[in-house]
Amino acid sequence: MMSAVNDTKSNPTVFFLTGIPGKEDIYLWISIPFCLTYVISIVGNSVILFIIKTDASLHEPMYIFLSMLAITDLALSITTIPTILGIFLFNSREISFNACFAQLFFIHSLSYIESSVLLLMAFDRFIAICNPLRYASILTLPRIAKMGLVCVLRAVALIFPLPFLLKRFPYCRENVLSHSYCVHQEVMKLACSDIIVNSIYGLSIALLSVGLDSLLIFLSYAMILKTVLSIASRGESLKALNTCISHLCAVLLFYIPVLGLPVTHRFGNSSSHFLQIVLGYIYLLIPPLMNPIVYSVKSKLLRRRIIKVFLK
Repeated sequence: MMSAVNDTKSNPTVFFLTGIPGKEDIYLWISIPFCLTYVISIVGNSVILFIIKTDASLHEPMYIFLSMLAITDLALSITTIPTILGIFLFNSREISFNACFAQLFFIHSLSYIESSVLLLMAFDRFIAICNPLRYASILTLPRIAKMGLVCVLRAVALIFPLPFLLKRFPYCRENVLSHSYCVHQEVMKLACSDIIVNSIYGLSIALLSVGLDSLLIFLSYAMILKTVLSIASRGESLKALNTCISHLCAVLLFYIPVLGLPVTHRFGNSSSHFLQIVLGYIYLLIPPLMNPIVYSVKSKLLRRRIIKVFLK
């Protein structure tokens, strides 16, 4: 009997999620901004998709890429926020191994897809500004569909091994995750065996996806800036740069926390645990919340269509 108890302790079948340590007495109040974030993210991205789908004048590459971004943000919100709200509203902290592995698969896959879509949007701006005469012939609908499919397949192929790499571990340590959702870095730390393979693989796919995408986005904007500076008219230069502002905001909203979070995880001993939690929430919640708002404000055509629909 004692052996069975010890075996259960040394091989747990569930993980326990953590909300915000030390703030348990105000979880109900904390849940309010999270609920608002969830509703605004769902409504905002759904409106963007509805407007683009129903308005033929918006069936252009830039708005098709924006639709891809909205779909990814919707999926990311649905994957994560209900779990977080379950902790704050119902103290539902328990999550099974399979559910945890499934959640981390979707979180990482969708994050890598979002990174890829932001790269495609940078490529769209690069062609529009640096090679405008060939814009329509380069970014055709079949080509855009293929690029979107490649983004999804790349993310799935890179993340697919992670749940299986984690399943092979015995978990004999305290099975409490330090976040309100499952991510590879946190689950990996709870294993009581050598995690060097997971660590190397996790770093490698991060460099092959987010690292490579961010580098290519930087290079594309370097080329855009070079082209814009060569334009004689200052007004035309500002007009060209103005078309990039929405995308630059989306890039900063995504890459600042997504690059900061792994750093705090890998050097957690020298960084605040509270900072890790805050970055984790920003990484998952802010882009789906802000992207529809930023694009609605900065895109005159999209803003007019939204106002027209709501006035009707």
